[in-house]
Amino acid sequence: MIIPQPTNSIQALIDKHHESLQEPPRGHMGASLLGHPCERYLWLNFRWVVSEKFIGRILRLFRRGQLEETTIISDLRAIGIDVRGAQTRVNFDAFVSGSADGVALSGVPESPKRLHVIEIKTHSLKSFNDLVKKGVEKSKYQHFIQLQVYMLGLNIDRGVYISICKDNDEMYTERVRLDKELAQKYVDRGRRIALDDRMPPPLSTDPTWFECRFCSAHSFCHKQELPKTFSCRTCAHSRQKKIVRGAVKNTTPMIYPLHFSAKAVNKARYTPTSCRGVIQIKRITSCGIRHLVILQTVRPMPMCTLLQKYWLTQKRVLRMRLRSLGVCLMGG
Repeated sequence: MIIPQPTNSIQALIDKHHESLQEPPRGHMGASLLGHPCERYLWLNFRWVVSEKFIGRILRLFRRGQLEETTIISDLRAIGIDVRGAQTRVNFDAFVSGSADGVALSGVPESPKRLHVIEIKTHSLKSFNDLVKKGVEKSKYQHFIQLQVYMLGLNIDRGVYISICKDNDEMYTERVRLDKELAQKYVDRGRRIALDDRMPPPLSTDPTWFECRFCSAHSFCHKQELPKTFSCRTCAHSRQKKIVRGAVKNTTPMIYPLHFSAKAVNKARYTPTSCRGVIQIKRITSCGIRHLVILQTVRPMPMCTLLQKYWLTQKRVLRMRLRSLGVCLMGG
């Protein structure tokens, strides 16, 4: 008799715990993403079409990076650098915002009297070596833009990029000067994408392009697959209202799909002006080797003739797809 191979049950349970605590998608256009080369990815990410679910091991890596920030700030203070305001919020309205890791009021050796925005990142050995060789602007352009945006938002013209190699704990620091024109360009880009009703073109139409091949939006862009989750943000009729003091001014009553919390929408400050609604699976019960799916139509009333035709078409398509999978259907 073959004895079963041992499994790493402790790691599996820890990973499962972290996976159960994954944060929901961000409600804002984060400064950390503004330097991403693809405008379509940014648009899809903001609309929650692309919502990455990470495995437990990756989530533990993220946690390590967050814990490293606290450790480095403690080390900076130990050598006389006056660091304040950990996770200082920067808000440009129109959903573009972010949080800087900290601000050095004084004590940076090369310029002890100047204020510096601090950005801390962890790297693998390969990434770290490339960073040391090329510098942050050429090696990690997205990090470079993130720091530029924080400097612009905090009105500080110097920044310090601090990187730590996770393999051997080596450190690399680089002082960066604010480029106002460049930073403003990317802030305006983020605002435009967040408020745009139409999806921007992709970075490349070639599905084998190296930046597209490993992108989380690859199946949506190049295989035309539907998103795995649906919400008011994925609705084609989502529109922006007037931006007032960083929030969306809602002047008309909204009707939300029942499966999507209105509270969550308001918290994200993103409200649609109209909604076609959704076809929601109301209940699934066992029925022999098949399943019985009872469909419930959820939609705002009243509807115009065009929307009525749309609903009939969508329900017909959904029914055909479910029947092709061997599903018994009942209900409206």
